[in-house]
Amino acid sequence: MLTALTILALLYPNLLGDPDNFTLANPIVTPPHIKPEWYFLFAYAILRSIPNKLGRVLALLSSILVLIAVPILHTSKTTRTYIRPASQLLF
Repeated sequence: MLTALTILALLYPNLLGDPDNFTLANPIVTPPHIKPEWYFLFAYAILRSIPNKLGRVLALLSSILVLIAVPILHTSKTTRTYIRPASQLLF
C-alpha cells in the first residue's frame, strides 16, 4: 500500500491534488473561501466595506486607536470584581 501511494505521489502528483488549484486565477476578485485569521477579521471587514482608499486607511487607524485608547481612558482605581458585574462573567 505504501509503495502504491509513493508511486502515485511521485509519478502522478496532480492526480492527488485539490481541484481548486487548477482553476484560473482572477487577480481582481478574492475567492470567497479565503478569509484572514480571526484576529484580523475586524480589519478585513473595514477594508472591504469602505470603497475610498483614504477612508479605509482612516477607518482602520481610528479603530486601532480606539483599541489603544480604551485602557488609557479607564480611570477607575478599584480592582475588585464585585463592583464591575461584567467582569464577573469573564473571570
